[in-house]
Amino acid sequence: MARRRKGRPVDGVILLDKPTGITSNDALQKVKRIFFAEKAGHTGALDPLATGMLPICFGEATKFSQFLLDSDKRYRVIAKLGERTDTSDSDGEVVQTRDVKVDRGQLERCIAKFRGTTDQIPSMYSALKYQGRPLYEYAREGIEVPRESRQITVYSVDLLRFSDNEVEMELHVSKGTYIRTIVDDLGEMLGCGAHVTYLRRTGVSNYPLNRMVTLEQLEVLLEQAREQDIAPRELLDPLLLPTDTAVQDLAEVNILPMLATYILNGNPVQAGRVPASGTQVRITVGEQREFIGVGVIDDEGMLAPKRVMANKQA
Repeated sequence: MARRRKGRPVDGVILLDKPTGITSNDALQKVKRIFFAEKAGHTGALDPLATGMLPICFGEATKFSQFLLDSDKRYRVIAKLGERTDTSDSDGEVVQTRDVKVDRGQLERCIAKFRGTTDQIPSMYSALKYQGRPLYEYAREGIEVPRESRQITVYSVDLLRFSDNEVEMELHVSKGTYIRTIVDDLGEMLGCGAHVTYLRRTGVSNYPLNRMVTLEQLEVLLEQAREQDIAPRELLDPLLLPTDTAVQDLAEVNILPMLATYILNGNPVQAGRVPASGTQVRITVGEQREFIGVGVIDDEGMLAPKRVMANKQA
């Protein structure tokens, strides 16, 4: 019996504009099937309610997805005042209703308190794990488990609109920041409660918004390939961003081609113009600046590899 193919090797990053109503994993599996990719992973889940930028890494790019998980994010959110829900968004059940007696000045003063570095306790409906299980599984069973607060930074939060008991904001935040929790906390500060009715991620790291594609666009290209009797990869693969865009925020260390073999075999090398010890860097080779992996500058000023591209091995 012939073995069923698991997919083709493909490397790179696709910026999916995730639709509302499905989980990030569902979106990942759909994209993986469309590309017939052997290996794929997303870089930070969005709630089913949420839409927007979901970078999906294929092949070798999955090695560097952690850097996107750790990157800053940008969101646009609409919150409804006067109702608090058990999930802090409109997918949950309303648990408290209160009158809204809030003016714009009070709202702006409360919003300002979120700017800067603070501690946040993750929602029970987050994907963080406790004893090997996601928190949301406990929440759905009515079980509350202890959660440690984590330090977050809100670089900016801007009020765009306040009308009809709705608050629309734009936020630029550090990794691990839960927008639902910010909205819930804001509602309690205002004394009326609040929950998220709309959430869109508009930015991950420095990825451009105009490179996002929808599932519908990908499916149209897949159908066009069938109609034209060509390999789908001919229409799909040009949408991929290079693997090293996942680490575009890291400082670059460019090495001579003769040193690349040492790095690819896991050995540190002496390189010129390196940053301070402990700094993580992306490693490129020669005048073509070909990306081969990520390294760290050790205590002796040597460039030590951490993760390298397997398909660059000699």
